[in-house]
Amino acid sequence: MVIVKIGIGNDHTALALKTIIIEHLKQRRCEIVDFGTNLSEITDYPIYGEKVAKALVKTEIDFGILICGTGIGISLAANKVKGVRAAVCSEPYSAAMAKRHNNANIIAFGARVVGSEMAKMIVDSWLDVEFEHGIHEKRVNMLMRLENNE
Repeated sequence: MVIVKIGIGNDHTALALKTIIIEHLKQRRCEIVDFGTNLSEITDYPIYGEKVAKALVKTEIDFGILICGTGIGISLAANKVKGVRAAVCSEPYSAAMAKRHNNANIIAFGARVVGSEMAKMIVDSWLDVEFEHGIHEKRVNMLMRLENNE
């Protein structure tokens, strides 16, 4: 069995949900690297989005999961790192399609948007599918060219 190494990042709004997701990932036999805060004091989500994104592009982790209040801010931070395709997902179908069609290597969701059971379903849907290549590979390559200003 291949062990998937997942980096997780969060701000102060997502402490409780991060703990639940980490336990869920352990049950799936994933290796977890926690890049998020463990303090309840207000913190800045870009710090954690950047940490996970940089670990991903350095291949220190296989995939990333980001959680803030909505998932939007932390994913925007991650998407500033070249090579990252972070998608905000609030339900399982979009999570699966983010990987199947867009080869999303990071997913994000909001602790103020989804409950813990929905968050687990989002994670499972995303982890349980593969990138479909074909026409989708062409489109992902187009995105990468945009990223490279080509």
